[in-house]
Amino acid sequence: VQLQASGGGLVQAGGSLRISCAASKRTSSNNAMGWFRQAPGKEREFVAAVSWNGGGTIYSDSVKGRFTISRDYGQGVVYLQMNSLKPEDTAIYYCVVGRRAVPRLESSEYVYWGQGTLVTVSS
Repeated sequence: VQLQASGGGLVQAGGSLRISCAASKRTSSNNAMGWFRQAPGKEREFVAAVSWNGGGTIYSDSVKGRFTISRDYGQGVVYLQMNSLKPEDTAIYYCVVGRRAVPRLESSEYVYWGQGTLVTVSS
């Protein structure tokens, strides 16, 4: 399974950005999908995940209320709408496909990882 993320870029603090990720095969259709991120000099962290049918979502506390994850079930695409961006949101964002249908926080629960897309938030 290949994951192609897109939509990253440079945005000012307070602005919005939407990133997306398409899976190459339908193997993602019965699995949760999500996003992790890694900022320079920091460990990778969970951002958000969505269940196989889009009915359930989970978020990290740092993005809750600002970011919204969704998916197009038929197309195998997952989106992350990021609003009220802060400089600390600057990171490489990685798309992931889970082992299970329900979303989980742990990185070990995700079996496929994309190449990442860079999001830079200027102050």
